[in-house]
Amino acid sequence: MFTGIVTGMGEVVAITPIGEGRDMRLRIAAPAGWLEGAALGASICCSGCCLTAVAYDGDQFEVEASAETLAKTTLGVWQVGRRVNLERSLKLGDEMGGHIVSGHVDGVGSVLAATPENGSTRWTFGLPASLAPFVARKGSVAVDGCSLTVNEVTADSFGVNIIPHTAEVTGFGTLRAGDAVNIEIDMFSRYVARLMEFRA
Repeated sequence: MFTGIVTGMGEVVAITPIGEGRDMRLRIAAPAGWLEGAALGASICCSGCCLTAVAYDGDQFEVEASAETLAKTTLGVWQVGRRVNLERSLKLGDEMGGHIVSGHVDGVGSVLAATPENGSTRWTFGLPASLAPFVARKGSVAVDGCSLTVNEVTADSFGVNIIPHTAEVTGFGTLRAGDAVNIEIDMFSRYVARLMEFRA
């Protein structure tokens, strides 16, 4: 589990096809000291995707992504040099600064626009129709692993405001219109929707 508060920016430094080319192994460079104390098999949120660390080498770690992950997230189009939002898994007693994020991406959205608004920037994202019912005004959503508050929603999009600090310490500083992003809906909305299926 994660909070959606990005604590470091990484960079993809190598990609190796595995599993007859259907899966892949990624080597990601993390900030100096960021991996201190990380155990083999630890969960690391990489731009919204919970991935298992299978190897470490100094300030670099390796993860493997299955064909399912590559097909359902943006990882399938990642290339060497890609900047990655990083977050270590939540420990009991840690500050809960964002919202509960599982790292299980629900779908891929797209950047529609980024418009300056006073001291921040209003970002608008296109949303897959299957996820639209689960995004609510003033609710929470994770975009590339960042916990954000939804400002407005339409049938196929939603908007958030990003302050300069967030843009500086996450991948929002390099996102452009048309870019694909990983979307995770609020976990509680999943369970509410499931319960509604069983209403008498």
